[in-house]
Formats: sequence, C-alpha cells, structure tokens
Amino acid sequence: MSQERQIRGQRDEAGLPRYAGLATFALLPMIDEVDAADVAVLGIPFDSGTSFRPGARFGPAHIREMSRQLHPYHQIQEAFPFRDQQVVDAGDVAVGPYDIDAAVDAIERHATGLTRLGTRVVALGGDHTVALPLLRAAASVHGPLAVVHFDAHLDTWDVLHGATVWHGSPFRRAAEEGLLDLERCQHVGIRGGVYDPSELVDDAGAGFALIRSEEFAERSAESLSDQIRARVGSGPVYVSIDIDVLDPAFAPGTGTPEVAGISTREMFDVLRRLRGLPIVGADVVEVAPAYDHAGLTGLAAAHTAWELITLMGLGPEPQSR
Repeated sequence: MSQERQIRGQRDEAGLPRYAGLATFALLPMIDEVDAADVAVLGIPFDSGTSFRPGARFGPAHIREMSRQLHPYHQIQEAFPFRDQQVVDAGDVAVGPYDIDAAVDAIERHATGLTRLGTRVVALGGDHTVALPLLRAAASVHGPLAVVHFDAHLDTWDVLHGATVWHGSPFRRAAEEGLLDLERCQHVGIRGGVYDPSELVDDAGAGFALIRSEEFAERSAESLSDQIRARVGSGPVYVSIDIDVLDPAFAPGTGTPEVAGISTREMFDVLRRLRGLPIVGADVVEVAPAYDHAGLTGLAAAHTAWELITLMGLGPEPQSR
C-alpha cells in the first residue's frame, strides 16, 4: 500500500482487526494527519434543543463505533469514496449543554472554518438544532441553498417553551435568515403529527414541498428521486437526514420516534439515485444510543453518512447498477 493510499484511505495497521484501536469514523485519518481534506466528518455532541427524549449528545461516538465495518468500495455506486477524495474525521465541536446560543455560535464558527477551506462537512449529531449553524456555514460560502430534508417531522416550527432555536425550528430560522432558496427545498418521509393545519401553510412558506412516508409505498424510488431532482435543480444542495425518518423498527434509538416510517432500504434506494447533485454539506442527526437496540440506529446512521460521502465524490453520470 502506497503512502498516498495510507493517507487517503482507512487505517490498515498490521495485525489490528477492525474492532480494535481508536474509533475514528470508518477508521479514517484525523484531520491533523493530512494537508487538506475534501470531506470532513464532524461530530456535534449537542442535544439541548431536544423536545422529548434526550441523549443525542452521545450520537457521534455511537455512530463512529458502528462505522468500524464500513468498507472502501461501494458496490452499488461502483466507487471508492475514501480513495477518490480525501475524507477525514475532524473530531467533535467543543459545545457545552447549558447555552443553546453559545453552542450554535461555536458550531457555526467551526463549520465555517472548514467550509472556507473548501472542505465539505458531513456532521454527526446531536439533535437537529445543529442544522441551523451548519446551514449558516454552508450558505456563507455558497449562497442560498436547496435543502433535501429526510425526516418524520417538518422542523419549521416557531417558538417552543420560549425557545426560538431548538430542534423543531432550524429550517424556519434558516428561511427567515435567507439561507434557503425558497423554490428549491424538499422534505422526504414526513409523517409526524402537527398541532394545526396552519403549520403546513407555514412550512410551504419556508420553501418546502412534501413527500410523505406513504408515498414510498405508492411510488417508485425513481419517481421520488426524480421529484427531488426537479425540485432542487442544479444549484448548491444541503442534505439533512434525521434518523427518525426511518421507522422505529429500523431506527429505535432516537428522541422522537414516529410509527409508519420508511425502511433503511427504501431511503437508500432514493438517496443513491441523487448522484450528481452538487452537495456542499450534510448532516445525520438525532441518534440517541440509550434507546438503541443491538446498534441498529447507529449502524443505519453510519451507513447513511457513508452514502452521503460517496455521493459527494461521484460525478453526474449514473453508473451501471
């Protein structure tokens, strides 16, 4: 194995099995081991914006542990995501649990620093509050963003218990701040309850079209991905994936589980068809390991991040399936 391959790819320490050693994401090098990074996996251990079950602050470590078995070759996309781009583990943002505003500022500063170096961030949450500072960072470089948002919930609500920034409000705040292209945002997998129909009107005003979870049973993955592509167009795209988009049978370890969700296979079938979108940033959030069983949720999240990293390294032309 060449020195360049050792830097670009996964650690391959002689005699050390994949379950041993330090658990960086997918056993990738740390950011300080390379001169420059194309993609950085960034942990954000913050869940003070959660409204129901806490525990997503432990998500990044859990996802990293479950990522040990990720392999270098993606046989569906026919790609080597860790060879063709320099992917690193950027560690965790230093955020405390007591001050939401201070945490949001710290996340924004950290992500902006990476983004302005030309590094695309794939963040591991943490609750969905973290999407707001990540969108600020991406928009500061790329301008208003299209958002593809996989979630059971809208996350365009306003104030809850006096808080304007919490895990149910990131996309409303982002729309108000001009971070989103209001003609190019798409929810996927929505099914969670709402308090009033007016919330759906507010959601449309924040720029989002809806694909509900029921549509995965009624339509093909090709049809769904075509709708997403048509909606987001050709400009910069941010992908935000709340793991509760999956049915609790596939992802029980999350703070606000909702029944009648989609399967991991259904999500990946659509996600893999988004090849060629100019993804400038992404997050996988709301993994709460205290409620996980046999690592199901962490495993799904680790593979979801791997899919996003793979998409970031692919060109626009689809390959054979």
